Amino acid sequence: MARQLRAEQTRTTIITAAADLFDRQGYESTSLSDIVGHANVTKGALYFHFAAKEDLAHAILELQSVAARQVVAEVESRGCSSLEALMRVTFALARLAVHDPVPRAGLRLVTTNLPVRPPLRHPFTEWLEFASRKLHGAVRDCDVHAELDAGIVAHSLVCFFVGTRVAGRTLEPPARLPRRVAEMWYLMLRSLVPVHRRPRYLALAAQLEREARTG
Repeated sequence: MARQLRAEQTRTTIITAAADLFDRQGYESTSLSDIVGHANVTKGALYFHFAAKEDLAHAILELQSVAARQVVAEVESRGCSSLEALMRVTFALARLAVHDPVPRAGLRLVTTNLPVRPPLRHPFTEWLEFASRKLHGAVRDCDVHAELDAGIVAHSLVCFFVGTRVAGRTLEPPARLPRRVAEMWYLMLRSLVPVHRRPRYLALAAQLEREARTG
């Protein structure tokens, strides 16, 4: 039992170290030797758990997928409006990226050509489906303009969200991400939401930014 626990701890240490380097240096620029040094483990320990760098990246994407689904499930349990749920999920994912290198690395890995192995689905696919579903719901709730093309807006939203991290990675600390997500929503709300409904959602964006920053 103790040996199994140590093995799991070592695996977690390796994944965390790899995630930190993938986020800061990029997947292509990070070697297994870099990860061994950053994790302070032996090469034997790394190869015991992961045969290749791609296996490490896939483990990070799997963990990111689990975390994202947990976020969605928690938000869905609140019974809030579709637009509010979509906003809450984006800020919750931003908060995870601030405090944990694994989802932070996941945001960078989804922009590479790394193949996603079944049964895991590509994060973009899952995020697009969720955003489209919530935007269709927001149309039904009359929280966004009736002529809205949910598919187009969902694609723009997902690209905007990922881009806030990709573009700011070398210029800003991760702690800046909630602010960038809030700025994203301030722009989108003013174009998507009817005037009489905007105050509620603009106030919500400010509230969620504060919560994401404080953890």
